Amino acid sequence: MAWARPLLDHGPVLVYATAEPAAVRAVQERLGADKAGALVEHALSRIALGLVEAGVGQLIVAGGETSGACVQALGITQLRIGPQIDPGVPWCHAVTPARPTGLQLALKSGNFGGADFFSRAFTLL
Repeated sequence: MAWARPLLDHGPVLVYATAEPAAVRAVQERLGADKAGALVEHALSRIALGLVEAGVGQLIVAGGETSGACVQALGITQLRIGPQIDPGVPWCHAVTPARPTGLQLALKSGNFGGADFFSRAFTLL
C-alpha cells in the first residue's frame, strides 16, 4: 500500500505476484503448494481491501482462487452483473463495507479473457 497509494491519482495500478519457476518450486517444497498459494491469495486480498479503503472504485482481479479471496476480504455478498468485457467476464457492481457507494469489479479466472483484457476492461468502463 505504501508503494501504491501515491500512484492512485495517476491512473490504474497493477499489483501482481510472480517469481521465477525455480523460486516458486522451492517455496512450494518448503511450505507445500496449498500453503504457498494461500499466502499469495491472502496478501493480494489484503492489498485489494487496502486499495478500496484508499478510495479505489474499480478492481480487476485475475485468478479464480485470488478472486474468491478478494471477494471474501471485501465482504461482498452480492454482485450485480454489468457489461461483458470478454466472453465469460463481465464488469460487476458490488456494495462493500469498505465502499458502501459501490465498487466496479471484474473477476477473471485464468482461462478467460484475451491478451488485451486489462486495457479493454478499463476502456469499456
